[in-house]
Amino acid sequence: MRLVIARCSVDYSGRLNAHLPLATRLILLKADGSVLIHSDALSYKPLNWMQPPCSITVEEASEDAAAAGVRECWRVAHSKNGDALLINIFEVLHDSSHDLGVDPGLQKDGVEADLQRLLAEQVELVGEGVSLVRREYPTAIGPVDLLVRDPAGGTIAVEVKRRGDIDGVEQLTRYLELLNRDPHLAPVSGVFAAQEIKPQAKILAADRGIRCLTLDYAAMKGVESGAPTLF
Repeated sequence: MRLVIARCSVDYSGRLNAHLPLATRLILLKADGSVLIHSDALSYKPLNWMQPPCSITVEEASEDAAAAGVRECWRVAHSKNGDALLINIFEVLHDSSHDLGVDPGLQKDGVEADLQRLLAEQVELVGEGVSLVRREYPTAIGPVDLLVRDPAGGTIAVEVKRRGDIDGVEQLTRYLELLNRDPHLAPVSGVFAAQEIKPQAKILAADRGIRCLTLDYAAMKGVESGAPTLF
């Protein structure tokens, strides 16, 4: 990645025409070919940018531009749609390049896999006296997140989502129809567990005889880690 802090003006032409008057800005030139122009405001949002595929050429300033103080012109042209970004450089205050290496990507906390693992460890949240049969119980149409036994010997299929909507209820309904055909498991009831369950999903779940369980991820994580909690 190349970082350039420069006094510059910027003109974008194409589907949208835009002009940034002369000011000091940060110009990011990334290894993927993208070019982003930032000010010391607007949080993470660039003032203007060009996404790849694009090419960058450095041109000499015209006589009029040079007379106005422009040292060089950077033309960033998109390879497909013809949009162009013209950056007039008046003064370079900083110019450095850095090899950031391969990024492993964002690892999100609180994804469905984390919720499933925590609920398996704290299966008593599903109901008093229940016990875990297994996670990712295989079926012909996909794995059920958790399969649980209740104290009376009945089976509970648990579908875990971060945000519960109608599609999740429909998915659990299909699992229940299939699992209830197995005499070794039947009768199988359903629990739809999520951090947030939409009202429409709750109505549909109630109509299908499925119980909804709202998960408090922060509290579950606190119990799992042994960290003290206030409430």
